[in-house]
Amino acid sequence: MKTGAKIVTLTLIAAMTAGCTAADRLSQVGKEPPLTAIQDPRTTPGYRPVQMPMPTPEPEHYNANSLWRSGNRAFFQDQRAKRVGDIVTVVVTIEDEAEFDNSSQHSRSDTSNVGAGGALGTAIDTLALPASTTSSALASVDSSANFNGSGSIDRKEELKTTVAAVVTQVLPNGNLVIEGRQEVRVNYEVRELIVAGVARPQDIQSNNTIDSKKIAEARIGYGGRGQISAVQQPRYGSQVLDIVLPF
Repeated sequence: MKTGAKIVTLTLIAAMTAGCTAADRLSQVGKEPPLTAIQDPRTTPGYRPVQMPMPTPEPEHYNANSLWRSGNRAFFQDQRAKRVGDIVTVVVTIEDEAEFDNSSQHSRSDTSNVGAGGALGTAIDTLALPASTTSSALASVDSSANFNGSGSIDRKEELKTTVAAVVTQVLPNGNLVIEGRQEVRVNYEVRELIVAGVARPQDIQSNNTIDSKKIAEARIGYGGRGQISAVQQPRYGSQVLDIVLPF
C-alpha cells in the first residue's frame, strides 16, 4: 500500500474513532463521569494469572501436643491477608527525581574528482568535450553534513496515598498476587488509582499494610478522566497528524 493510501486509511480510522468518542462525550454533557462497576479483576479483558519461578516445595512439620498453629507467624490467629479474596492496604509512596543533560555533534565533508588522461583523455578532449573543457576534470563532487543535538530532562514526581487491594492469587511459594483500584469523583472529574503486583506475606505489617516499594512487578497507575482531562489532550486530528506526518 502506498504512503498516500496509508495516510487516507489512518485518517478515516481516526475519524471513525473520533466520531464514536464524540458521541459518547455528547451523551454525557451535563452529567458526571460514570464510575466503573465493581467486578472481579480476574474477569477483566486481558487478565492473565501470574506465573513465576517457584522453589522446591518443602513438607510441613507438625509437633505433637502443640498449641502453635501451623503456618502462623504469631501465637494467635493472624489477621493479615493470606488467602484469595483477603484485603490488604497498600501504602503508595513514590518519590522520583531525575536530571539528565545530553548533547551530541556530528560533521562530515567529502570531495571527489573524476578525470581521464593519456590516449583516452586525448580522444575525449578531441571528440566529445568543448574546447574550454579537459578530460582531466570530468566531474567534481563535494558534500558536507553537520548535526548538532542536545536534550535535557529535569523531572520530579511525588505521590503519597493508600489504596486497598484484593488478593487475586496465591502462588505456590506463598507469595500473594494483589490488585486494587480506587476511583474518586469530584464534580466532573474522576481520579483513578490502580495498584497491582506480587507481595511477600512477610512484608505485610501487623496492621495489614504493605509499602508499595516492597511489591515486586509493581504496576501503579494514577490518572483521571472527565472534562479537565479531555481539555488537556490534543484533538484526535492533531494526534493523527503527529503520527503519520514524516516531517
